[in-house]
Parts: sequence; C-alpha cells; structure tokens
Amino acid sequence: MFEALVEEVRRAGGAAGRAHLVAAGHPDRVLAAAVRGGVLTRARRGWYSTWASDDPRIHALRLGGRLTGLSAVRAWGGWVRRPGRMHVATPVNASRLRCPRRRRVAFADSPVRTEVVLHWTRRHHDRDTSTGVVPLIEALELVCLVEADEDAIAAIDWARRSGRADALDLAELQRRLPPRRRRLVVASSGSCHSLPESLVRTRLTDAGLRVREQVLLPDDPSPIDLLIEESVALEVDGEAFHRERFYPDRSKDLAATRSGFHALRPAARHVFDEWPAVLEAIRVALAARGVPPPRPSNPGRASRVDNSGRPRRCRRRTRANPRSASLRPRRPPPIVLSC
Repeated sequence: MFEALVEEVRRAGGAAGRAHLVAAGHPDRVLAAAVRGGVLTRARRGWYSTWASDDPRIHALRLGGRLTGLSAVRAWGGWVRRPGRMHVATPVNASRLRCPRRRRVAFADSPVRTEVVLHWTRRHHDRDTSTGVVPLIEALELVCLVEADEDAIAAIDWARRSGRADALDLAELQRRLPPRRRRLVVASSGSCHSLPESLVRTRLTDAGLRVREQVLLPDDPSPIDLLIEESVALEVDGEAFHRERFYPDRSKDLAATRSGFHALRPAARHVFDEWPAVLEAIRVALAARGVPPPRPSNPGRASRVDNSGRPRRCRRRTRANPRSASLRPRRPPPIVLSC
C-alpha cells in the first residue's frame, strides 16, 4: 500500500518534506496513515523519514540540521574509536530547534542538550529532501579541526580505504584546512585495514619509530600489518575478523620469525585500553634486537588521545546559544569614528 511512498522517500535520501511528497502524488491523508502504521517516522513538522526513531540522522533532522564530524563518519560506518557527543551542522538561520529525542520539546528545554554540539556552519535549511548527513569533505574538515589527531587520521584512513575519498577529495580537504592541520591529510594512508591499525601507526610514528604497512613475507601470501624499524612484525587482531583465522595467523607468525622479525600480535582491545603495555612490549623487542630507543617526533601530540570533541566555543551573531559551537567566530563590531 505504501510501497511507492517509501520508495519516493528513499530516493530523496531518506527524508522528505511534505511539499515534495504531495507534489509526487502522496496526499496528506496517505502521509498520516503511513505514520500511524509505522511505515514512516515524522521527524519534525512537515518532514517524514524511513529511518528508525532511534537513528542519529533523524535526531539531527528533528533538531534542525544534519550530522557532521565524527557523528557523520559513524553514521556511514566509518572508524570511530568510541561514541561521543552528537555533532550537528545547523544553518545560521535556524530557529525553533527541537529536542533530538522528542519533537514537541524545545532544544533549550531538552534533557539531552549537553549531549549535542551545534555547529552553525550551514548557510540554509534543507529544502524538500535530506540525507541526514553533511557531505564527506565537510565532515572530515570538522573532524580535523576539533578532534584528536589520531581520530582525525583514522577517519581519513577509512575514507581512503573505503573508496569514498580520492586524490581530488584529499586535495580539496587540504585546501579547506588551515596550514597547521594539513599534516593530518599527509599522515593518512590508504593501505590501512582497520581502526586499531591506524591508531597503532599514528602512535608509533608520533613516538619516533619508522613504520611500514602491509609488508609481504616470502613464506606467507598475506602481508603483515605493520613492520616497525625493520625488526618487529606487528599484527593487530580484532575478535570480529580474526576469530576464524587462528591457524593462518599462527602460520604468519612463523613466517615472520623465519624472516628474521620479532612477531607481536596484540588484540584490538589492547590497543584501545592498554596501549602503554603494547608500546613497552615493542620497545623491549626493539632493544633486544639492538635498535636504539626512539625520539618522539611530537611528544605533545602523542599524549592527546581524548575523543571528547571539544570545539572552540563562540557566540552566534544573531542569537546566543550557550551550547552552540562554530568554526567561524562572529565578526567584530564595526569601528565608528566620531567627527
């Protein structure tokens, strides 16, 4: 009964406005029946979606914007270390912001207000259709500006690995970033296979170690994840993908040892929660092979691993919102010269 309606909303990107749907031949009574039947969700007044009521995209749409930053990367299935506050790109002319969970409650009265970071970066509201997320380059730009370096590099690694970003996209991202943050794009790689691999590569590079990715062995068909200082072969295992690879993984360890490397195989949980122990094991293995201790290339940056999403706060030009954040601070007041 509602197949044509659902298909129209999906073609629109997942959410569509009332005017768009009525013009496509779906009157108000059909829209109301679809909401009552649970086929569509009413995000806010005049907006209908096929997303579930707990989908972050519908929360952002209900508030009045789109997901951005790591929230957008997470919605795409990208590499995010741990969920943080929801980042929403809001138009500068937005008004009547609603609670992300209850559309009848104003955002100023929302109990989850502190869990949302608003970015007044979009020029206007979505018209008729919405995907619920900003474009990829816009999301990565925000990630590079407000997140920890290793989280930003991991997001770019995922975009390159998944094929969502090519060389032209990376060049555009570099152009949009300030000079001090362009090094994040240079430090990224398209050869990384997982989030823990990306984090390990970034942390070891910050610690002053030379790291090569996906190094082939003469006695094994699959490459090792990371080769550290041409001495330590590091494999990072996650339970989701390595549970059924017990025998091949041990064969790779034997091949790495026959090639003259020290084989280490920490779990992804070790990288996430017990990184000092992993780093100490790598240093001991390097010392046993006569490799001198490294000198950190950027010791201040290596210790910053908090994914709290702390943007620089500033006030909106037209209306103050204590929970808002913007990449572009308000303009200074004009200077009036008296005669």
